[in-house]
Amino acid sequence: MCKHACGMIRNMRKLALSDEVLMSVDKAARYIGHEVNAIYKDLDKIDIRFCMCFPDVYEVGMSHIGIQILYEMFNRREDTYCERTYSPWPDLDKIMREKHIPLFSMETQDPIRDFDFLGITLQYEMCYTNVLQILDLSQIPILAKDRTWDDPIVIGGGPCTYNPEPLADFFDIFYIGEGETVYDQLLDTYKEYRKAGRSRHDFLVAASRIEGLYIPELYEVAYNEDGTLKSFTPTEGAPALVKRQVVADMSDTVYPEKPVVPYIRAVQDRVALEIQRGCIRGCRFCQAGMIYRPLRERSLEFLEKYALAMINSTGYEEITLCSLSSSDYTKLAELMDFLINEMGKRRINISLPSLRIDAFSLDVMSRVQDVRKSSITFAPEAGTQRMRDIINKGLDEETILNGASEAFKAGWDKVKLYFMLGQPFELDSDVEGIPHLADKIAMAFYDTVPKSERRGKVQVTISTSYFVPKPFTPFQWAAQITPEEYLRRKTLLMDTLKQEHNYKSIKYNWHDSNTSILEGLLARGDRRVGKVILEAYKDGCIFDAWTDFFKMDKWLKAIERAGIDMDFYTTRERSTDELLPWDFIDTGMTKAFMKREYDKARKGLTTKNCREGCGGCGCNSWTTGVCIEA
Repeated sequence: MCKHACGMIRNMRKLALSDEVLMSVDKAARYIGHEVNAIYKDLDKIDIRFCMCFPDVYEVGMSHIGIQILYEMFNRREDTYCERTYSPWPDLDKIMREKHIPLFSMETQDPIRDFDFLGITLQYEMCYTNVLQILDLSQIPILAKDRTWDDPIVIGGGPCTYNPEPLADFFDIFYIGEGETVYDQLLDTYKEYRKAGRSRHDFLVAASRIEGLYIPELYEVAYNEDGTLKSFTPTEGAPALVKRQVVADMSDTVYPEKPVVPYIRAVQDRVALEIQRGCIRGCRFCQAGMIYRPLRERSLEFLEKYALAMINSTGYEEITLCSLSSSDYTKLAELMDFLINEMGKRRINISLPSLRIDAFSLDVMSRVQDVRKSSITFAPEAGTQRMRDIINKGLDEETILNGASEAFKAGWDKVKLYFMLGQPFELDSDVEGIPHLADKIAMAFYDTVPKSERRGKVQVTISTSYFVPKPFTPFQWAAQITPEEYLRRKTLLMDTLKQEHNYKSIKYNWHDSNTSILEGLLARGDRRVGKVILEAYKDGCIFDAWTDFFKMDKWLKAIERAGIDMDFYTTRERSTDELLPWDFIDTGMTKAFMKREYDKARKGLTTKNCREGCGGCGCNSWTTGVCIEA
């Protein structure tokens, strides 16, 4: 990036931050803007200013393909200028508060409060206090009810909007679904109402008529004496159900040919090529696999065009395929032939996450990876076949062991295995099955690879996360196990592991229980949980997704001050007849389908994937001809 250094120095003179401030913070390039492919417009020729925000540090936000897509889409409108902002790191956060410096955009360095819209991507629950940080530093009232036309319209989008209620008090609008569909209608409505001198409230009422937009202030909430939700009532003509927005044709939509390239290394420092959306697998724990239904592929021609365009416009040395299950892309073989040929000429690495365990996937990976330097990752999710059937994983032990053996034959000797503890109906025998399976995989190495060809012992790494039930999954009614029970099961796993034959070849990592139980509160909370978020933020909580900054003691105090019973939201199993805080959202899947899946999980019964036979989830009624039926 040295060739851009002179331009960076010249542009520093335009910044909202002084040289003194920039010199005193870590990684000043997070804030200076003027990156490769950033877009600039004449402010005198536009009507709408829209700032896209990722509420985490710059390096994380710059890795998010969704913002790159929306940035491109908004800026294609001649009347609209889209810019970006991210959460200032704690060192700059402190300075901005002390010096009363308002949060600013990357492109023009103008204060966010001067924009018409602030769009915040809600990618994970542990960023919620950062949302309040963004509003506070922008000098925008934190509570939506306190805003006027002098403040931007604050919109939330992303996967966490599938239960927006914990954040309802802080947002004017939530966009439910994929962003390429109704934003033009919203922006046109905004221009019309501003030109006519209508009130902010009138505009929000009009916005509620646009399919996919949820305006929290237009809904009244009531609770039963036991704390459960009694009613959720729309007012002023707002819809009773807000319909998720879906892009039907993934090859006739916006995609960036020139994504913005940061000056510093991002978490995902490569070109991201989204090959499809949705998933056919139907894993019962997976929110993404449910809410992004149905599976929709991009055409081979589309992907070839954008792969070359993005590599040529960015200078990246790696390209990754984005998908929930890349192996299910029907043209993967043809796409890989193209990429291996074209990227090989340019010495561009190819990354293939989300592949299943089969001979084709292993062959593809061996063609694009240095197997002697890399590890191979499997995600069995559970240690026994009983548990894998409960979660509808669609994997049996024979497939897992055959896949591991084929990987060892191909030259891999490092394997990572991902599991979850605390899934519904899990028994101790299922927990003990995790180290048993890891030991069998290690043994497969020694049975498969002759001693003369080994470079030492096999390395098997087990990682377990603490299961968090999520909305719009069949497990949305399930109880989350307590942190104490998670610790007990983790200890059981460790004790069992020590008894395995290949114990010394197996390493065990586990996820922290505090962040997971808090995530459970935020994931299935109602509007009352917003008080907890606000109290935690007031006590200094930000960057909760970062271990170094997460402070459970402050969250527990915030929960107490807000008068919230955490167990009510986390360890309580819901009745399938209970009104849930997110039931007003229509994702396309029927509640009857999810109830059937929960019952089948209880009985250990499986459901075929979408290509083997339609499970009757309901999403095919939205995009005729897209969802694959038997």
